[in-house]
Amino acid sequence: MDIQTLNLASERCPLALLLAKRASKSLRSNQSIEIIISDAGARQDISRYLLNNGFNVKVQADTPQELVIIATKRL
Repeated sequence: MDIQTLNLASERCPLALLLAKRASKSLRSNQSIEIIISDAGARQDISRYLLNNGFNVKVQADTPQELVIIATKRL
């Protein structure tokens, strides 16, 4: 199964958070999405939202320019 990618590198909070919420709500159990984030506020807000709403979050890359995470919906 391919992992969907959501590139939010050009978006700022709160729009980045809203788009991440919309994309994550459509996932089924054990489905994953790769999210690319550059905004400092969005980095914290999106990760916190996912962890508090039934997702496992794995950091793929964390540089000053961008954060790449894989969010997988828990059962």
